[in-house]
Amino acid sequence: MDTQQQLDDFQRRIDNGEKIEPKDWMPERYRKQLIRIMSQHAHSEIVGMLPEGNWITRAPSLRRKVALLAKVQDEAGHGLYLYSAAETLGISRDELVEQLLDGTAKYSSIFNYPTLTWADMGAVGWLVDGAAIINQVMLTKTSYGPYARAMVRICKEESFHQRQGYEIMLALANGTEAQKQMAQDALNRFWWPSLMMFGPRDEDSPNTEQSMKWKIKKKTNDELRQQFVDQTVPQADILGLTIPDPDLKWNEERGHYDFGEIDWEEFWNVVKGNGPCNLKRLEDRNAAWDNGAWVREAAVAHAEKQAAKRVSKSA
Repeated sequence: MDTQQQLDDFQRRIDNGEKIEPKDWMPERYRKQLIRIMSQHAHSEIVGMLPEGNWITRAPSLRRKVALLAKVQDEAGHGLYLYSAAETLGISRDELVEQLLDGTAKYSSIFNYPTLTWADMGAVGWLVDGAAIINQVMLTKTSYGPYARAMVRICKEESFHQRQGYEIMLALANGTEAQKQMAQDALNRFWWPSLMMFGPRDEDSPNTEQSMKWKIKKKTNDELRQQFVDQTVPQADILGLTIPDPDLKWNEERGHYDFGEIDWEEFWNVVKGNGPCNLKRLEDRNAAWDNGAWVREAAVAHAEKQAAKRVSKSA
């Protein structure tokens, strides 16, 4: 059991802005909270490759294919950084992956929506990666050292992904009428799920208060969601696209945009595994894991062979 003195000393370090490192003492709840957040983040990067990977061969030009392929590759790398950071908390990567494959682990709800047209690749980059950046920039200042350091590179690459998506939307919005309508349709379908990415309302979030106290998070779900809306509405105006929210308007007194109520019933339905693509995503991840077994086995065999050679040379 954690003693009160240990808890007080730990909170004092947090309040002083110190980074917590893997070998430092930490409350068990802090460790579990980090594993939950970091594993969900890692799983989201890995599952997020699926809807985009589906469009690599169908991208409209070689330039678009190369850019999308590079983006998917980046996301695989992000997942690896985050799994590695999570392992410093005493959980194995095998255990984390098993939780994803058997459906007990959560990942971002946004990836349980289908990508129906090429414009969705623009919407995902602009909106989904834009929302991710707002959350992830905050995490570069999180109290756990390995997580904060992993986020520095991830944020740089996510910024490129967001600009790539916006550039796709800009090209479509300035194209033919059909192309502009395709961009508008993608915005219509991804706007509300993007707002849901920040999680439940603060009053409905069981972990936000403690995460803020431990400075795992620097801003609440609702604060981050408001920041995203304020940032994104002017970008939509430049594109000449319409945010699908009749209640959206600038509030001079608050200095922020007011926006409509999110369909929280839909949010919780997707989180519980009943979204449009929940089953498909898990089926695809399990298939990829099974089909890649020979690669993992070959890598282990090669490592063992190299280790045996080193032992032989040193004998």
